[in-house]
Amino acid sequence: MLMLARAPQKVQRTWEGLAMATEGIGTQLSNRAFFVKRWQQEYSAFSNVIAALPIDRLEFRPHPLSRSAAELVALLISAQRSCIQLCENKKSSYTGMHWQQPTTLDDPADVVATYERDHNELRVQLGALDDDSWNHQAWLIQGKDEILLRDTLGGVLWIALFDTVHHRGQLTTYIRPMGGKVPSIYGPSANDQRKWR
Repeated sequence: MLMLARAPQKVQRTWEGLAMATEGIGTQLSNRAFFVKRWQQEYSAFSNVIAALPIDRLEFRPHPLSRSAAELVALLISAQRSCIQLCENKKSSYTGMHWQQPTTLDDPADVVATYERDHNELRVQLGALDDDSWNHQAWLIQGKDEILLRDTLGGVLWIALFDTVHHRGQLTTYIRPMGGKVPSIYGPSANDQRKWR
C-alpha cells in the first residue's frame, strides 16, 4: 500500500488549480489505484501539449538525431495503444508491451482526437483490472521477441507512464521554436498569463 502524506496547507493551495492528487489525502491507496489516479491527472497535460503544436510544422526537429514532433506524437499514441493491448491480454500466461516504430500521422488535425479516443479506451481497460491482474507477470519486449525486462503488468504500465511523461517534456521544448505557445503543465508557462494565487 502507498501512504500519501498530508501536504502543507500552502502547497495544497498552490496546486489546487492543477487537479493534482488532493482526494484521499491521508488515506491509503493501492499501487493500482494510485497509478489510475496519476495517469488520469496527467491526461490534460498530454492533450494540451499535443493541441499546442503548430500542425503545419510537425516535421520540426531541433537536431538531425532528434525525433521530429510528428514522430514524438506518434510515439505517445503508440505507447497508449500498447498499454491498451497489455491490459486486454492480462489473463494470458504471456503478456507484453511492444514499442511500435512511430510513424508520421497522416492527418495532423486528428492527432488530439486520436489521443483522446485511446485515452477513453485505456480508462475502460484500467477500470476492469483487479489487483490480481495488476500483479500478473508482464514482459517488455522490443521487436518480435527480445525481452527487455520482466515485471508485473502494473510495473510495465508505470514504466510506460514515466516514459511518455519524459517524451511529453521533450515535445514541450519543441513548441516555442515551432512558433507555438507552451501550455501549462504543472504550473503556468511563460506563455500563460495566469498567476499563482
